[in-house]
Amino acid sequence: MKLNNPDPTLINDDIAPTPEEGRVWSVFNMAALWVGMVVCVPTYLLSGGLIAAGMNWWQAVLTVCLGNLIVLIPMILNGHAGTKYGIPFPVFSRASFGILGANIAAVMRGLVACGWFGINTWIGGQAIYQLLLVVFGNGMSGDDLSLVIMGYTFATTALPILGINLVQFICFLLFWALQVIIIWRGIESIKLLETWAAPFLILMGLALLAWAYVKADGFGAMLSTPSQFAAGGQKEGQFWAVFFPSLTAMVGFWATLSLNIPDFTRYAKSQRDQILGQAIGLPTFMTLFAFIGVAVTSATVVIYGEPISDPTVLLGKMGGGMAILISLFALTIATLSTNIAANVVSPANAIINLAPHKISFRTGGMITAGIGVAMFPWKLLASAGSYIFTWLVGYSALLGSIGGIVIVDYFLIRKTKLDLESLYQREGIYWYRSGYNPIALVALVIGISPNVPGFLVQAGLLGKEAVPMFFQSVYTYAWFVGFFLSGAVYFIGMNLGKNKVAIQNPKK
Repeated sequence: MKLNNPDPTLINDDIAPTPEEGRVWSVFNMAALWVGMVVCVPTYLLSGGLIAAGMNWWQAVLTVCLGNLIVLIPMILNGHAGTKYGIPFPVFSRASFGILGANIAAVMRGLVACGWFGINTWIGGQAIYQLLLVVFGNGMSGDDLSLVIMGYTFATTALPILGINLVQFICFLLFWALQVIIIWRGIESIKLLETWAAPFLILMGLALLAWAYVKADGFGAMLSTPSQFAAGGQKEGQFWAVFFPSLTAMVGFWATLSLNIPDFTRYAKSQRDQILGQAIGLPTFMTLFAFIGVAVTSATVVIYGEPISDPTVLLGKMGGGMAILISLFALTIATLSTNIAANVVSPANAIINLAPHKISFRTGGMITAGIGVAMFPWKLLASAGSYIFTWLVGYSALLGSIGGIVIVDYFLIRKTKLDLESLYQREGIYWYRSGYNPIALVALVIGISPNVPGFLVQAGLLGKEAVPMFFQSVYTYAWFVGFFLSGAVYFIGMNLGKNKVAIQNPKK
């Protein structure tokens, strides 16, 4: 659709409504997008973490499945606007937060993506590094290891300031550069990557499962570990206390994508394509790869006498140089496909929305990539360990408040009818007060506030004794609390008489 007189400071080709000829993504493309995103190291580790908390394998896999079925609902609901109007998330959120207030929602979403981008770039670089160790390391390890590549010898001692060796840093930059090339080529390049990566990653996952099955002589011994919550178990009666925070974490894992999914569904051919594609791609393959993670990790107990949950460590123990090479290559592709789709598009569009007349998708993507280098993600992981993942997933759970506001606004307030022209104008029904919707901002603060104390405890920034147990319990349901509380406050506020002018029926 061609807009009439849009404000040039609010639009460019990257965030303008996608034209009909650009809406070409099918069910397969949408499903492939999700396969490319869910097949990654964090997904592999999810079920293992739940088993460590006391669940057995089927309880862990079921919790992952249920969490993804829940988050699929806001995923499809938010995706509706992208497909119907061809708009990305920052533009979609202008309807509820205001033309300028939308930057708050978009930047909050984009910040966590920048964190994940840097960390996954480091993971991808480490996969390349492991490939080099297999080919050029001559079987050595530890402080004595050196790599001889094309006649040059590289010691693996850590460099000053960086804290990693030169080859590791080069591998990090190499993986970073691969992503920059894809970013530079634009959204169609991302679609192509996900389309080709999906079947390859499914095949590699099943091959890994088959390897574990053969080596462990079947699933019987692999999956026989009883739940600690079973009768007489170590943690009898505490299952629900672990289940609900675990379920919140599963929802929070993709809560960020449930916000900016319009960034992708704007290219879908129809609502059927975006709904069916997501329903096939997200819960189905998330559950499958969670099962592969727990099954293979359980098999390592039988094969090696100890559980090995990190796939990069496992690949180093597997026999056969060619098998290791193929597996590490698959790990590299998995990390690449996840990072590009999940952690580049959102912050790039958020940065564009700050100044569309000055910033393109390429520029936004380059800024995101630059942040990925500047944050020194290996130092974050070394100093914070698993806490960085706890922090990022916890932060995602806090974003349920944004989801509640935009979904209530679109479905309950506006009945899926938006004035497309006004989304790109400074004067109109979405300008509110100086570009900000105060009702949305108040609802956002009210929805997030009860979860903040528990989040600070979970992130290790406050001791448990400093926060009342009530708030720690509330955080157990953080995403749900934020979603429903902010949504309710927004609905009530927007239906007050003096605000009805802002929710009048749009012209189109």
